Amino acid sequence: MLNSDSEQNTADRPAVRYVTIDDNHAGQRIDNFLVTLLKGVPKGKLYNLLRKGEIRVNKKRTKPDYRLQNDDIVRIAPIMVAPETEKPLLSDRLKSDIEARIVYEGKGLIVINKPSGLAVHGGSGLSFGLVEVIRQMRPQEKFIELVHRLDRDTSGLIMVAKKRSVLKELHTALREKEGVQKTYLALVYGSWPKRKLQVNAPLLKNELKSGERVVKVHTDGKESLTRFKLARQFEGYSLVECEPVTGRTHQIRVHAQYAGYPIVGDEKYATAESLKVTKALGFKRLCLHATRLDIMLKGERMLFEAPLDKEWQDLMNQTLVSTY
Repeated sequence: MLNSDSEQNTADRPAVRYVTIDDNHAGQRIDNFLVTLLKGVPKGKLYNLLRKGEIRVNKKRTKPDYRLQNDDIVRIAPIMVAPETEKPLLSDRLKSDIEARIVYEGKGLIVINKPSGLAVHGGSGLSFGLVEVIRQMRPQEKFIELVHRLDRDTSGLIMVAKKRSVLKELHTALREKEGVQKTYLALVYGSWPKRKLQVNAPLLKNELKSGERVVKVHTDGKESLTRFKLARQFEGYSLVECEPVTGRTHQIRVHAQYAGYPIVGDEKYATAESLKVTKALGFKRLCLHATRLDIMLKGERMLFEAPLDKEWQDLMNQTLVSTY
């Protein structure tokens, strides 16, 4: 005898889940853990469930940045998870382009010189990002996860872990600010002073109704420090090296703006008038590039470098007047 609709709905209704954390997930932020575990559930909804206490750790409410510990018990309220959609079929040309941009690949780590315009992961209307491309390029790998992130329009070096142990080691190094040093190059509006060596200003992250994320300097924000060094001076512009000591969202971009020298092509933090001028010159991207990575992994020091993209380099040399 067939079940009635109400009986069928009751049978299909999800139940409370309890997940015990082991070594594979110890040290991982709970929001990232949930994104992987509950594929198909929007990240905003997960944050909402955490705020409401629908998702708890050891029977207690928890914040999205809580790092899971061994033997933690995560209680997950009944959540309807959308069926997993078919993976987007990525072009061979895109895969070949990313393959050519691999700076290093070992047993546990891939370092890639990401192009500007490619998001690091899918979501928010994007069907795929860099990590999804790598997963399709390396179908034999059971574990592929981002170690850190770059804004969609920022180019340069990014690490992807192929082993949980590598991910945990690098996450610890990033959290403790020891063992990973990242250096960026930014082309900024104005003449950056040689003596301007750092910006130490707290950053507060806001999310607008549209879902757009905006960061600003605010006394209620988190401590944030970026070191700067003038690399080259042009008439009306400067190329600066940037070293983020802390790792806040949009940190370099907001600290550069706060110092009075927003990054060329930054449609979120530069003025519309400045953007119009540089677009006319041919600069149609965010001029921020992760150029160097200096890491310690398994007791070995590893140094990776990626020069500026040729298009950016040529534009800078051909359209700007060098004064230093």
